[in-house]
Amino acid sequence: MVTDSSSRVSLSLGDWVASATEVLVDEGVDNVRVDVIAKTLGVTRGSFYWHFKDREDLLQQMLEAWRLAATEQIIERFDRRRDDPTALVRDLLSLPFRGRAAERAARVELAIRDWARRDPLARSALDDVDSRRLGYIAQCFSALGFDIGEARARAFILYGYEVAESLLPRQGNDAQKRERSALIERLLLAKTIA
Repeated sequence: MVTDSSSRVSLSLGDWVASATEVLVDEGVDNVRVDVIAKTLGVTRGSFYWHFKDREDLLQQMLEAWRLAATEQIIERFDRRRDDPTALVRDLLSLPFRGRAAERAARVELAIRDWARRDPLARSALDDVDSRRLGYIAQCFSALGFDIGEARARAFILYGYEVAESLLPRQGNDAQKRERSALIERLLLAKTIA
């Protein structure tokens, strides 16, 4: 957000986090630096310190914003609807196909997974998110009557499918993607897998 020289730029913590996340996605975590983001936002480095103690604080805020947007808010939205567990499973299967929002979410997710390969802070956040998502999905399968071991296994399959579809968006045409999704749904909701 750049303004003319006669007015001041007013940036929120969210503006900095959003810009830093774009840098992460486009250039990797090593380029998530105060000077790079300040230049992108058209402000001085000094305005960064109104919101963050240091770069590490920014990185933590990025991970927290991602966790909230990509996990907690989605779970809250599903819980508010109070759909039956079968409908929830179907909705979860559809997440990778929800247009530009899903494409953007996948790009951010891939960047964070790459970052987590070599950084303990990102690894810990990613592990927490994966665990939370898998736990929520397992609850859906438990509500369908599967024992906890079976529910966890089915949750892992569903989650692995979602991640694969998100990270491989160009594999197959729309009809093939629908066929894959329908097959996974049938397999996961079947009371016995032969």
